[in-house]
Amino acid sequence: MNPIGTFIKQKRKEAHLTQVEFAMRSGLGLRFVRELEQGKETVRLDKVNQALSMFGMEAVPGAKERR
Repeated sequence: MNPIGTFIKQKRKEAHLTQVEFAMRSGLGLRFVRELEQGKETVRLDKVNQALSMFGMEAVPGAKERR
């Protein structure tokens, strides 16, 4: 699983939301939410940002994760 998918899944569960509830509240399709959480690599950045915005976050293209 990729870091963004892991983050979304963790935050969604912390918010006590099912994938269906998260999809409805974020305005995304259930299939997209499932694929994102499963780590599909060919997801659209605008939709990833739409999901991340539910938790006050945004993906920055080309940014590297700091360790």
